[in-house]
Amino acid sequence: MTALVDAAVLNAAPGRLEIEKLRLDVPGPDEVLVRVVSAGLCHSDLHEIDGTFASEPPIVLGHEASGVVEAAGADVVGLRVGDHVVTCLSVFCGRCRYCTGGRLTLCENRSRLSHQRPGPRLVNAAGRPVRPTAGIGAFAQAMVVHQNALVRIPSDMPMAPASILGCAVTTGLGAVFRGARVEPGSSVVVIGTGGIGTAAIQGARIAGATQIIAVDLIPEKLKAAERFGATHALHAGESDPVEAVREITGGGADFAFEVVGRSTTVEQAFAMLRPGGLATVVGMVPEHTPIRVSGPELFLQEKRLQGSFMGSNQFKTDIPRYVDLYLQGRLLLDDMVSEHVTLAGINEGFELLAQGRATRVVADIGEV
Repeated sequence: MTALVDAAVLNAAPGRLEIEKLRLDVPGPDEVLVRVVSAGLCHSDLHEIDGTFASEPPIVLGHEASGVVEAAGADVVGLRVGDHVVTCLSVFCGRCRYCTGGRLTLCENRSRLSHQRPGPRLVNAAGRPVRPTAGIGAFAQAMVVHQNALVRIPSDMPMAPASILGCAVTTGLGAVFRGARVEPGSSVVVIGTGGIGTAAIQGARIAGATQIIAVDLIPEKLKAAERFGATHALHAGESDPVEAVREITGGGADFAFEVVGRSTTVEQAFAMLRPGGLATVVGMVPEHTPIRVSGPELFLQEKRLQGSFMGSNQFKTDIPRYVDLYLQGRLLLDDMVSEHVTLAGINEGFELLAQGRATRVVADIGEV
């Protein structure tokens, strides 16, 4: 039987989220009904709200969340009613050439798994289908998602910090561990110290980097970055960050991570490298944005530039490991959640994010 749920709906972009009653369908084959407890607010959601990235309203945003399994459709394996789970937008089919090669974030069938089903998951009061972003739509009291967008977590893992595992943490840590494979004793620079950048800083610390340089324009974020493991904090507006990194590292960093999504900062990340260094683009660079790098540095100095979508993750195994790191006190998730809001106050949460006044904002939506 379908159910009515409160959800934050984006009906026009740019615009604001509106709380509406939506009719949520029952889970079909391979689908799971999840009661949402907490959901993280991400900059990619903000980019849809402010129109930076094209969206297709009406849409329920939100893709990183924690919750409790309420029901499971046919063919669901490994998930039962009552399980605590975390969502991840990099749903995978497990059968295409990328999945069988271990590169789940490049799955050829993601769009089909996320959106193609006999009927819409969500319908508004006017009878119009409402699209859940990435097939998740976490800014709601409940959601129906594909089983390959969920991973079970232990019941002693708190739900609020768990909610940011599926995007911010998986993306930042994965870029370090899987994308770049940072080595102990290396030098690392992270440009942009929001939620994902903070996770990357922690990943570099856990990986054993000896120099971790945080670059940002907001002094409060730079101060917080030191708490998460940065050994140096550079205000990008006060001096040339490229020259500053070269001076600190004695010629350039081994690894650079761009977590802003702008061509200028991508180019800076590449320029900050030592010969043989690797720059990883994690930020969402807008479509048709040209990126210019030095040809001689690329082939004579063997510098490398790569992308990393969602931390190049294998989240079914990665997230349980990150939970262990949190429970051991090595991954500081509670400190990353700087603000809490309700579903009704979700627009205020996005205003904090837009102003750069929060590392990560979590919407507390339901009870465990």
